[in-house]
Amino acid sequence: MDASQLRAALEERRRLIEAALDRALPGESAWPETIHRAVRYSLLAGGKRIRPVLVLASAEAVGGATDDALPLACAVEMIHTYSLIHDDLPAMDDDDLRRGRPTNHKVYGEAVAILAGDALLTRAFHLLAQLPEDASEERLRRRLAATAILGEACGTAGLVGGQVMDLESEGKAISADALERLHRAKTGALLSACVRGGAVLGGATAEQLERLTRYGSAIGLVFQIVDDILDVTESAAQLGKTAGKDVKAQKATYVSLHGLERARGMAADLLRQALDAVVPFGERGALLAGIARLIVERKA
Repeated sequence: MDASQLRAALEERRRLIEAALDRALPGESAWPETIHRAVRYSLLAGGKRIRPVLVLASAEAVGGATDDALPLACAVEMIHTYSLIHDDLPAMDDDDLRRGRPTNHKVYGEAVAILAGDALLTRAFHLLAQLPEDASEERLRRRLAATAILGEACGTAGLVGGQVMDLESEGKAISADALERLHRAKTGALLSACVRGGAVLGGATAEQLERLTRYGSAIGLVFQIVDDILDVTESAAQLGKTAGKDVKAQKATYVSLHGLERARGMAADLLRQALDAVVPFGERGALLAGIARLIVERKA
């Protein structure tokens, strides 16, 4: 898959996801209007939609149907957005800019921003619980398995636990092993869940799931390593969020612990692992390979 094919494939799936997200939310005029405006402000603010695209691409790689994976794709983007809203709050990273716009609490206030995040997290699992009455037992089993994968990834063993570790490590020297654990939980767990959950919904065999689990593990860690690199090499205008905030907050990062060049080398090694994992999928795995390269080569 060349660069133009990758762009076209990503755009096709991004449009599908944007439309599904819009349908999955109450309109701005629905009661209570303020919370629905706040939710839609952050969820529909654009972005690459890498996480939901990973869900679809993983299902497709094992021969699954896009329609079966779309609810999970929407759910992971809702959870990702909730985490960003809460991450930007004054009690957390205290950030004013997200996706090139004022953060949710700057527009709607801290209380509504907290509730907007809560609403997105709740809606994500509500959406996954909705199945047609005529759904087969196999489809129900796959949906339950994917929901369990997502629930674990965004709980204390994953996203929430990683965020706690991130807060507790500010201004402290931590080991390389501790930093990897932090990154695999805070960022990597949800990305890995996108891949594994999509594969489960697509009907992956045990061997296919094992390979995609390796792929998800590699891209989950490399995504945060690249974020650490971009935080010190790119501007706020390029990133769409505040640049240099990790240094300012004295956070442990792959750059602060290993240096810029070593961090880049580690990212390259993880990319090779991800690409190797999807080789047996052939053309059906081409989009996953393209996404892995995009994650490592991105500038924002």
